[in-house]
Amino acid sequence: MFRSEYADVAAVDLPIHDAVLGRAAAYGDAPALIDGTDGTTLTYEQLDRFHRRVAAGLAEAGVRKGDVLALHSPNTIAFPTAFYAATRAGASVTTVHPLATPEEFAKQLTDSAARWIVTVSPLLQAARRAAELAGGVREIFVCDSAPGHRSLIDMLSSTAPEPAVDIDPAEDVAALPYSSGTTGIPKGVMLTHRQIATNLAQLESVMPAGPGERILAVLPFFHIYGLTALMNAPLRLGATVVVLPRFELDTFLAAIQNHRITGLYVAPPIVLALAKHPAVEQYDLSSLKYILSAAAPLDAQLAAACSRRLGLPPVGQAYGMTELSPGTHVVPREAMRDAPPGTVGKLIAGTEMRIVSLDDPDKDLGVGESGEILIRGPQVMKGYLGRPDATAAMIDADGWLHTGDVGHVDEGGWLFVVDRVKELIKYKGFQVAPAELEALLLTHPGIADAAVIGVYNDDNNEVPHAFVVRQPTATDLSEGEVMMYVAERVAPYKRVRRVTFIDGVPRAASGKILRRQLREPRERA
Repeated sequence: MFRSEYADVAAVDLPIHDAVLGRAAAYGDAPALIDGTDGTTLTYEQLDRFHRRVAAGLAEAGVRKGDVLALHSPNTIAFPTAFYAATRAGASVTTVHPLATPEEFAKQLTDSAARWIVTVSPLLQAARRAAELAGGVREIFVCDSAPGHRSLIDMLSSTAPEPAVDIDPAEDVAALPYSSGTTGIPKGVMLTHRQIATNLAQLESVMPAGPGERILAVLPFFHIYGLTALMNAPLRLGATVVVLPRFELDTFLAAIQNHRITGLYVAPPIVLALAKHPAVEQYDLSSLKYILSAAAPLDAQLAAACSRRLGLPPVGQAYGMTELSPGTHVVPREAMRDAPPGTVGKLIAGTEMRIVSLDDPDKDLGVGESGEILIRGPQVMKGYLGRPDATAAMIDADGWLHTGDVGHVDEGGWLFVVDRVKELIKYKGFQVAPAELEALLLTHPGIADAAVIGVYNDDNNEVPHAFVVRQPTATDLSEGEVMMYVAERVAPYKRVRRVTFIDGVPRAASGKILRRQLREPRERA
């Protein structure tokens, strides 16, 4: 068993809004959130006051403890206000990909039993359609304004009393993001107030921040990485978060230059752009102090090329998963120059790890031996919503979460993730479940069978590659038709990017797809 070298931290038994904004009064007029495109700023005092007023407005509308509220929005400076207002009103927040189709959104609404939606006017049509498909949604609010819908802006003038909700941080769910786990369809990950807040405390010693630091939030808040690293963690410590709704390279680089960004939390495709794109030379990025990459594996040579170009310490990495609130490992800021290339970091405070044999899961392995990574700690999720069997398959009786990732630890305690047991595809950090795409492909009348794997393209992004068996009556079915069929029915990041027609999908006697047989000759698209 491997244990963290850092001192344990006490469990943080606070609601997440108090754990993050408990020091907001001390930060006062310091900027908490800045819109990276138009410069609109919210101070800590405003963020604290606004989220309390919106909480009062939500409670007045009928939001109660135990309700689930779906937050459906790109990154905006209103997103944190909506999130903390909902939790203060007693709701659990299920975060929704802003590009989800109405059908995908409706599945999440139904599975989570969400009764409320908060969205933005450009996404209102999709939210309305999803609510119609799901049923059970009482009201759709908007962060900005739209005819016929109550706005969070209007709630700022609410005179209703601030809700006084009795929250049990150890049991009550604060966030309900959806994850595919190691395989399968997306499932609601129940993260309690204590789990999220304690994970923030665990991360503080290795990734410190504070007043004067400026973090650029371009990765989505709806994703647990963005929610933790770009929203909860910096706002808890008095840093300033500069918010961008999406990644566009020139806008991103201009924001670093104009807002004097000091820290970047990114995914590998952004590291690639910083390392190789000619536009980087046109901007002053001298304010940057460090870059940390997570959400997907980062090639060590790419990380080195990025740091050389920008004159920064080597790009650090972090490791975790939605089911772990999400962090378990990080390359500490103070150790970025000394960490071995390719490592995803060391165990954070209060976290234990085992590396077990892939052939004999009861056999623990030692330093330098590769096996499946198991994690135990206060950040392990409460479980999957309504899926006790899936929870039991993920977390064993002794509390060890089986990550599905393969790695080894060196003599210095640095973890290296070398492969994945799991079948999940990570496209630019977003999870794509092969089983979900396979089920969709099989609804096409011209497709007899299908399998999907992840392959790396020339930009070092893992993309879905479909292997399709045509129906005998559909011999003219083309790659373009298959790709279009999927594209019309899923969010953009889930689209199939490659199609290969085959005579039969290789399967074990149990019926399980033998993905390795498809993957071995095609490691790169």
